[in-house]
Amino acid sequence: MPSIKLAQLSRRYLSFAEREEVAILHAQRLGVRAIARRLQRSASTISRELRRNAATRGGGLEYRATTAQWHADRRARRPKVAK
Repeated sequence: MPSIKLAQLSRRYLSFAEREEVAILHAQRLGVRAIARRLQRSASTISRELRRNAATRGGGLEYRATTAQWHADRRARRPKVAK
């Protein structure tokens, strides 16, 4: 019987764990480059993630991993073309 290998998560998208790490490090006032180094991601990836999913609350930008993941899941669902 062949062994079953679990598929690796794609490095194309940030995982929920990575988004949580971004939120924690951003709350600690770390810069985009420092966060990128810690996650071994491109600084532009982190910058885009923060810009795309930051909400303004009380005049400041706030990033929440759960909200960011929800938005990412919604963007990933798109109409599938039928044959």
